[in-house]
Amino acid sequence: MAPDPTQNPNKLPPLMQNWVSLVGAVLSTCTLFGAVALLGVDFIRGMSNPYEGILTYVIAPGFLMLGLTIVLIGVLLERRRRRLAKPGDVPPFPRIDFNISRHRNTFIVGSGGVFMLLVLSAIGSYRAYEFTESVMFCGDTCHQVMSPEKTAYMESPHARVTCVQCHIGPGAEWFVKSKISGLYQVYSVLTNKYSRPIPVPVENLRPAQETCEQCHWPRKFFGAVLREGHHYLADETNSPWTIQMALKVGGGDPSFGPAGGIHWHMNIENKIEYVAKDPQRQVIPWVRITDPNGKVRVYEASSGKLTKEELDKEAPRVMDCIDCHNRPAHRYNPPVDAVNMALFTGRISTKIPFIKQQAVTVLSKEYVTTDEAKAAIADGLAAYYKAEQTEFAKTNRGLVEAAIAEVQRIYGQNFFPEMKVNWKPYPDNIGHMNFPGCFRCHDGEHKSDDGSVITKDCKACHVIIGQGPQPTEANQSLEGLEFQHPSDIGDLWMDQNCSECHDGTTGGL
Repeated sequence: MAPDPTQNPNKLPPLMQNWVSLVGAVLSTCTLFGAVALLGVDFIRGMSNPYEGILTYVIAPGFLMLGLTIVLIGVLLERRRRRLAKPGDVPPFPRIDFNISRHRNTFIVGSGGVFMLLVLSAIGSYRAYEFTESVMFCGDTCHQVMSPEKTAYMESPHARVTCVQCHIGPGAEWFVKSKISGLYQVYSVLTNKYSRPIPVPVENLRPAQETCEQCHWPRKFFGAVLREGHHYLADETNSPWTIQMALKVGGGDPSFGPAGGIHWHMNIENKIEYVAKDPQRQVIPWVRITDPNGKVRVYEASSGKLTKEELDKEAPRVMDCIDCHNRPAHRYNPPVDAVNMALFTGRISTKIPFIKQQAVTVLSKEYVTTDEAKAAIADGLAAYYKAEQTEFAKTNRGLVEAAIAEVQRIYGQNFFPEMKVNWKPYPDNIGHMNFPGCFRCHDGEHKSDDGSVITKDCKACHVIIGQGPQPTEANQSLEGLEFQHPSDIGDLWMDQNCSECHDGTTGGL
């Protein structure tokens, strides 16, 4: 006969009195106290680094659940052992009698523990969600892998937009997709299988209509905006050359303004699809346009046409914001662009002879590590000015040293040799200076069966209203000017794309 627990409360078999459950209890208890302490630190001063957040919201909860699982396994094993040792003495289900103080106290303590665990789990789960969606988690957790992206992002116009707002967007579906995708990324980092550099474009990136357009509203775009580009020649005086343009931003919704201009492409009234021959979408031989009336027109490049088999294999991509604005938050500036900006803002003095030329030269060289690069930049520029511009270097030491420091800063901001990252692997499709950009389609060679051609006319997208060393009334016109190259190259600029000469290191502009 089984003992009566009401008469012998102290002889109830304590199923947790086994080494397995004891180990699990110690592990879960210690982890719980540690997790509570870390939560307190987070609420008081916030996380100071991503690894603190991972410890608090990923590792600690994992060990807590592991400990509780071990406790449960120990209880089940002990229960099985006792039932086999004394058949019938251990009932199929626990006997609970609140008239027995041990049962009552166990229930109260257990219920309180479960309630506290649920509260902490709710708080921790929400904070874990916030943490894994933070810029710190995205940019700093895998430090070397994401350092280039984080560095460029912090200098971009989108630095106050969190990573997930663009890469994931609203809604649970894409949140789940991102976490599943993240598991493989974690595996790649842990096993050192990630690519150097990280390849682009991101194939499974959410459509821009569901992310970018949460803030930007193409339907409201119309008219033109003024853009002013400041360039410096690679001569002794670093001669300035300014180009003022009216960019025909335009729009695609006639209810807000004339349909046309650059944002005519935005699939508002017109649908544009294309097929690229390369993974980076730089070679586009096939374009299909569906107008508001449903009329379809296909344009094919005169050279490099796709075969029927290639077209059947490739699903056309519907054009969206990212096909032109493909580096909105992670742009790595080419040497020429970065030095132009430093000269324009005064971080490098234009009084230093040949500084544009020399800065671009040292930035364009290949280096193995960032430390090696910064040392070589300092040594190279110092040696040049000591040998070639001796008098200037002696009387303007401060200007030269400031220029060296700025060139080193430019390198650290845009070049990451450990990850093989700079501007070269990441084409920037806005404009057409250093990469084909607009000319991927607007090359004058994409024709339809009815003879229609995708125009290469510059004035379709912008009008030059001023240009020269210092735009004045003599070289300004609201009617538009013909482009003038700073150096005399004849009509060559009409016959070939800018990027065929300008690759980010050529010093003319």
